[in-house]
Amino acid sequence: MGPKPLPPPPSANPRNAASPRPPARRRAKADNPRMSIEQISPAQARARQQAGAVLIDVRETHERASGQAEHALGVAKDALEADPAATVPDRGAEIVLICQSGARSLRAAQALLQAGYARVASVDGGTARWIAEGLPLAQLRQSADEIDFYDRYSRHLRLPEVGEAGQRKLQAARVAMVGAGGLGSPAAFYLAAAGVGTLVLADDDVVDRSNLQRQILHTEDRIGTPKVESAKIALQALNPRLRVETFAERITSDNVERLIGEADVVFDGADNFPVRYLLNDACVKLAKPLVYGAIHRFEGQVSLFDAGRHRGQCPCYRCLFPEPPPPEAAPNCAEAGVLGVLPGVIGLVQATEVVKLILGLGESLAGRLLHFDALAMRFRETRLRPDPECPVCAAGRAFAGYIDYQAFCAAP
Repeated sequence: MGPKPLPPPPSANPRNAASPRPPARRRAKADNPRMSIEQISPAQARARQQAGAVLIDVRETHERASGQAEHALGVAKDALEADPAATVPDRGAEIVLICQSGARSLRAAQALLQAGYARVASVDGGTARWIAEGLPLAQLRQSADEIDFYDRYSRHLRLPEVGEAGQRKLQAARVAMVGAGGLGSPAAFYLAAAGVGTLVLADDDVVDRSNLQRQILHTEDRIGTPKVESAKIALQALNPRLRVETFAERITSDNVERLIGEADVVFDGADNFPVRYLLNDACVKLAKPLVYGAIHRFEGQVSLFDAGRHRGQCPCYRCLFPEPPPPEAAPNCAEAGVLGVLPGVIGLVQATEVVKLILGLGESLAGRLLHFDALAMRFRETRLRPDPECPVCAAGRAFAGYIDYQAFCAAP
């Protein structure tokens, strides 16, 4: 016996359709403040505008870029609600609000009513209906850079958590990336695509055919090219407005501060322990957040070390690894091999942390080490605590200076 058919919805039931709505519901709708807001057609809005009403488009700038009602003022809803008098000083003026479909302008109209504006209407159907009815539009005057900005990042701009203000933060950000190889490749691609304004790429290696299995920034025809130059070609082909600064040097105590000194975030895509300890110590000294990633065969790990900005609250790399493992316990990719897609997973988690840091979104990986096992397709997490005796990041401890990191990592 099959399942019982579902009953028809109330609107399809003749008995329900014929019966009047309960009085209580009528009163509730009558008491709804939005019911006092007049909703008018685009043609009526146009006529009122010509008669002296103020027509305000409450969409965001990027939404108005493709066109808005002719002679309308463009003021985003949040800005209008925060200070309506800056746009319409006279609370007795007639105001007509328009958005894309009519919902946002209705909410904005309610806010204006509560702010003391008595003559407020909302355009039913919004700009979409205005266009469908053939009413005149005005195109915003935009430079090529502005057009590119609103088109390229339109999906970010639709996220309330990002919006135009967040995208401008990304555009102004500077990220120093150590390593243009397995981890740096996917991360740099996505940071460039996301709109990070400046990437500083540091790598002293050249492209080798064996890199192409996982280092997706590079191509066959660029074998023998310095990795930073190969990376710059690929990234600027994706986003021509990205600024890429190349640093084709081995990172040492003498040049590390020149690399990361002006960075907002430091990305660790290094493949050796001396550079990892050096980066950690420099980031603690200069109070830079360090997004760490590492891979080995089929496994990877990611964390954020932010002890420089949060002494005694967040751990640093030395809190996790006070001493480097012996070389035989941590072979590199050339010795142990690595699954080609693994750097993509870990590098993209790192890139996500970088974007979140710049935007100030969500919960970071500070104090957490995220492990990934590709064969089991499983993530797990380890809590990390700052070491109160850490020689570098302990609260109140002065920076003792850089050490010989090669010797430190080579010691038994």
